[in-house]
Amino acid sequence: MEGIGLIISIAVAIYLAIDAPKHGKNPLLWGILGFILGLLALGIYLIRTDRKVIGWILTIIIAILYLLIILSIGFAFWLFWSLI
Repeated sequence: MEGIGLIISIAVAIYLAIDAPKHGKNPLLWGILGFILGLLALGIYLIRTDRKVIGWILTIIIAILYLLIILSIGFAFWLFWSLI
């Protein structure tokens, strides 16, 4: 699974680095953000470059997924410590 996330992050970083100069944005900054934040950075970039609908949809979906991951990890820790 880590391989898929890495491939997505690299693809997003390349896309943002290529597309950023077309909109007057810093390609190095957006490439780094795309590699670190992945699809969340892509959503924010789309919002900033006037592709707001798809940008907001992507950002909200990714934020919900991140929140669910954090909550499930917290629940797993709570369950583990309550059984001890």
